[in-house]
Amino acid sequence: MQFRHEVKHEISNHDMLILRQRLRAVMKPDRHAVNGQYEIRSLYFDNLDDKALREKLNGVNIREKYRIRLYNNDHSSIHLERKFKHGGLGYKDFANLTSEQAQAISRGDVSWMAESTDEVILGFYTRIKSEGLKAKVIVDYIREPFVLAPGNVRVTLDYNIRTGMSCTDFLNPDCVTVPITDSPCILEVKWDNYLPDVIRDVIQLDGRHSAAFSKYAACRMYD
Repeated sequence: MQFRHEVKHEISNHDMLILRQRLRAVMKPDRHAVNGQYEIRSLYFDNLDDKALREKLNGVNIREKYRIRLYNNDHSSIHLERKFKHGGLGYKDFANLTSEQAQAISRGDVSWMAESTDEVILGFYTRIKSEGLKAKVIVDYIREPFVLAPGNVRVTLDYNIRTGMSCTDFLNPDCVTVPITDSPCILEVKWDNYLPDVIRDVIQLDGRHSAAFSKYAACRMYD
């Protein structure tokens, strides 16, 4: 299990315009990005007591969460992701899902998961049965990703964060999402063992501090 360093900053639209130009000068766009960006839709899960939400809001140091993620509305590439957080370190692994499997999970049909040989799917199934995890909210946003080989650095700019409110029908094109109020832009930086000085310099913004902004928590405010 390879944990990576992760830092997030809330930034303004003006900051994002500045950073975008800086990042383009020293990093490459992610090869999966279309015209330098992609649309992300995530379906988050929690239990009846909103354990994941409360742990995030209370700053619990060690956390685990599950989500289903779709890029650019491409139904041929849907991931079930398991994310571990330990302080400022994070680790993510995933399993591929068919659109039928993703839809089944979103409506609570999970019995088929018990027969899976995939560790992520089985782990999720265990959590569903032991903790009562259910689909809670859809989160949409735009991401601009940049990569740098030294340090395996990945820098992303996320914006236009939207919530599905009460709709959890993940692949339904009629599931309308709405912008969250005062949605910030999010700068996120991830790296392995070291962060090159050139990246430290590029992302430096006076008066900005790392922040524990959560798209999931922000979108749950509209339940």
